[in-house]
This record gives sequence, structure tokens and C-alpha cells, in this order.
Amino acid sequence: MYKKILVPFDFGNSFVNVPEQLQKLSGSSKEAKITVFNVIAENEMADNVKFHGKHFDEIAKEKEADIQYFKDELDKYDLNYEIKFSTGRVLQELKKEIENGDYEIVVMSNKRSRMQIKHVLGHVTHKVAKRANIPVIIVK
Repeated sequence: MYKKILVPFDFGNSFVNVPEQLQKLSGSSKEAKITVFNVIAENEMADNVKFHGKHFDEIAKEKEADIQYFKDELDKYDLNYEIKFSTGRVLQELKKEIENGDYEIVVMSNKRSRMQIKHVLGHVTHKVAKRANIPVIIVK
């Protein structure tokens, strides 16, 4: 079973099927650590600072509140997790996190929350799956 799992969280995807897969991948072990990672894009950061006077800590706190439903699901499966935020270019920040985080596997969702999106894989999911030097599981 995997002990160090990265879950890049994207607000454009639905993560309803991910907690069950995380339980299977971790073997429900308390030693397994799941990192839920979200990158606040540069342009979103700039807009929030310029128009709303919000800075990184405040934005991260709001985003963490927005993923409460996902945290509740992780809690139902009694999974050991942490929430982590970064800011910058999404692909670059994900690549840095994967390389520096000593993860064993990346678990991504590809279940779109909006059905009108027709691509098989999203841009970020495709790039991470293509470039990561560790296994990537894409949960539909």
C-alpha cells in the first residue's frame, strides 16, 4: 500500500469517487499520509489582491472552506490527510510538489463537475500524467 499520496485538487472536477480510491490505495493505514494540494493561479491571486484586498492566507482559508465537503468524505473513510496550498503557475507548482514531496503516487480526478466539457482529460491532468516520474492514477 502507498504511504505518501498526492491529490492535486481542482475545483473544476468532482472528487466524489476519490476518497474510496484513496482508502484502497492507502490500505486504511494510519501511516499513510494524503496531501490534498491546490494551486491558486497567479491571475486569481492578482485579481484578489487588486480588487478585493485579499492576500494568500485569506484566499487559502476561503478555499479550504470550499473543499469542506471533500474533507468530510475523507473523514468518513478515516483517512490521514493534510490540506496544502501554493500559488503560481499550476503545472510548475504541481511539478515542484511532486518532485520535492517524496510522494509514491499521484491521484487525480477526471470527473467533470460540468458535463459540457468534452475533453477526455483536462489539460493539467494530461500534463501531469505525461510528465510525472511516479505513478499517476486518474479516477473517473
